[in-house]
Amino acid sequence: MNSSQAELEVEKWSSLLREAIDEVSKIVLGKREELEVIVATITAGGHVLIEGPPGAGKTLTCMAMARVIGGVYKRMQGNPDILPSDITGFYVYSLGGERRFVKGPVFTNILQVDDLNRIPTRAQSALLQAMAEYRVSIEGETHSIERPFHVFASMIPPEIESGVFKVTIGLIDRFWTMINTRYVGEDAEEEIINRSDELYLVNLHGIREILSPSLLIQLQDNLGKLIYADRRIVRYIRDIASSIRRHHDVVNGPSHRGVIYLYRVSKALALINGRDYVTPDDVKRLAEYVLPHRIITRVGGKDSRDIVEEVLSKVPVPKE
Repeated sequence: MNSSQAELEVEKWSSLLREAIDEVSKIVLGKREELEVIVATITAGGHVLIEGPPGAGKTLTCMAMARVIGGVYKRMQGNPDILPSDITGFYVYSLGGERRFVKGPVFTNILQVDDLNRIPTRAQSALLQAMAEYRVSIEGETHSIERPFHVFASMIPPEIESGVFKVTIGLIDRFWTMINTRYVGEDAEEEIINRSDELYLVNLHGIREILSPSLLIQLQDNLGKLIYADRRIVRYIRDIASSIRRHHDVVNGPSHRGVIYLYRVSKALALINGRDYVTPDDVKRLAEYVLPHRIITRVGGKDSRDIVEEVLSKVPVPKE
């Protein structure tokens, strides 16, 4: 592919992704920044963790995202009684000994998991396998999950509701980005109230399909070739991660997996912005979404988000 063809390819995908964000923004009001990060995460191939109060638009966002990619949407509610089979599926046996596999909700394109931290750890493990390997194991047999497959999980902040489970470190690390969503500002809320007769039913009739599952897979598989990341960008990401791990308030810093995710999502953000190369600003903007939930801090130490912000202010930014 020559340079002019490459430019046209970047322009085509960038236009489609921005159009997808515009479509979702029609009904998810006042959250443009969050939607860009979510679309960048999906473009890179990842899963999204959302933390925030009830009624802040999480379900609307997930359903609209499934609509714009032309994908299948399923939803499961976290609760203390959930079993691995409630996630993966199970076999039904007939009197004659024949068995039939009943697929669980993970066999979809967009899976919304409500209240992830109300799911016991045994069931969390089943979800982890699906997210990490695109397959599940049931009664000794493996079933593949077709791509695209993206998990949108919400968590209840512990200060809002007690009795939640601790989400395992391994599962948390599989979420490429974490978004702390909050209630929108007064102007956006006024618009929400004006459109209450439409939004209270989660009406998606006005949302167009912009991509298709096959197009999304094509984009995910070609993202690395479309977008260039200079060696200085690679070292910048490395230095940010290393500085966080060395921070005196950090017990455990970002994993190598987290560094890979930051690199990939930065490429996706560059594409959304119509560029065929990653800038330090892409990395800095996404670091607050990719890194904090991977950091374990000392008791009484700084908040992980504050640590990321501090490190970003100190690590030298690569120059031209």
